[in-house]
Amino acid sequence: MKNRHRKILEAIYRTPTSAAVVFADIEALVVHLGGQILERQGSRVKLVLRETQWRCHRPHPGKEAKKYQVEEAREFLQRAGVEL
Repeated sequence: MKNRHRKILEAIYRTPTSAAVVFADIEALVVHLGGQILERQGSRVKLVLRETQWRCHRPHPGKEAKKYQVEEAREFLQRAGVEL
């Protein structure tokens, strides 16, 4: 795993939860791990990784994921078997 992706993963798993994680970085990490990003209507997206799915909305107008989205991303990655 590249250093950039490792830093994103560490930011997602960090406690207390950070609100400074860019949502596009979460998507890039999922793609790097072999997952897919499926576009839905509007700002909706579905992230798929190893038979695990997460449906969410891209944040707008800002780029940073909300704290609850980072927590959901952490749960999604844990269910998919991704560890630090």
